[in-house]
Amino acid sequence: MGLLLFLCFVSISSLCNIGSSSTAGKVPYRDALLPNGDFEEAPKTSNLKKTVIVGKYSLPKWEINGLVEYISGGPQPGSFYFPVPRGEHAVRLGNEASVSQNVVVKPGSVYSLTFGATRTCAQDEVLRITVGARSADLSIQTLYSSDGGDTYAWAFKALSKVVKVTFHNPGIQEDPTCGPLLDHIAIKEMTPLRLTKGNLMKNGDFENGPHVFKNFSTGILLPPKIQDLISPLPGWIIESLKPVKYIDRKHFSVPSGLAAIELVAGRESAIAQIIRTTPNKFYNLSFTIGDAKNGCHGSMMVEAFAAKETLKVPFVSQGKGEFKTASIKFQAIDARTRITFYSAYYHTKIHDFGHMCGPVLDNVVVLPTY
Repeated sequence: MGLLLFLCFVSISSLCNIGSSSTAGKVPYRDALLPNGDFEEAPKTSNLKKTVIVGKYSLPKWEINGLVEYISGGPQPGSFYFPVPRGEHAVRLGNEASVSQNVVVKPGSVYSLTFGATRTCAQDEVLRITVGARSADLSIQTLYSSDGGDTYAWAFKALSKVVKVTFHNPGIQEDPTCGPLLDHIAIKEMTPLRLTKGNLMKNGDFENGPHVFKNFSTGILLPPKIQDLISPLPGWIIESLKPVKYIDRKHFSVPSGLAAIELVAGRESAIAQIIRTTPNKFYNLSFTIGDAKNGCHGSMMVEAFAAKETLKVPFVSQGKGEFKTASIKFQAIDARTRITFYSAYYHTKIHDFGHMCGPVLDNVVVLPTY
């Protein structure tokens, strides 16, 4: 009996330690929120000076540096309004402030971080993400969702068993509290890519992508390659100045499967993949375009490029989640062929001009012709 009680105690203690800030004994994350990744576990009232968190380890499960505020969503003093669409709380990073957490990972695996971020004051606010030796400055100047629900993904390759994930505001504003609002941070281990039978494209159905929040989503913005060398959308390159948006079936209309891509910034958001081909051989590229049933109306056009061929596919959106399939035949020039898509026009929601949107892309397939 004594041995049984001891084993029960050890088991319960192990479960309790899973949610602690210590990384000892943990297994690598696969697809979940980071501990207190939604910031709903609040600092003690004795560690708050109004909204400012006092003490390096006062925010549960996180280490903070500089001026970090614990924010409740809604109207704020000084006629501000801070949108926190998921849950009730978030953190705001003031001048040169940061929050960080040690995360157990699997060396050699690729992970993506999904997080909500929006600017609160200046137009030129930047959020710096650092994991190990890798870092990137993510511009959050453009708001893609007028309700503050912008969500981003950023990927990295794990080089050790434990990595330090840091979100930092590198800016210095006249108001020292000004800076990005950060909310809901999740991590997902990306599945290695494999070619599927009947398609030379990898992840052509976009089913392999970053973590998607279950209770609220306006889609996930995937940064361009200049900000994220390792794409959070395996197999694909975001080769433009602006991001593309990863959308899921639960919150949007997608042509098939569980996910698709929305081209939200016209020619400034292009997506591409380089595939293996045989020079001089002919291939057929087919794909589906449509609308996400999210209030994005009007005349749309998706342009596709393969080798020397170009195809412009018009689509008139009624906002009903309709879609159509298009195809183009091309001749390979090299052993590698770049397949590229972008939207020819800029779009916003018909009843919300502050919410950028665009045509949906799905089911990209390349096959040799015989």
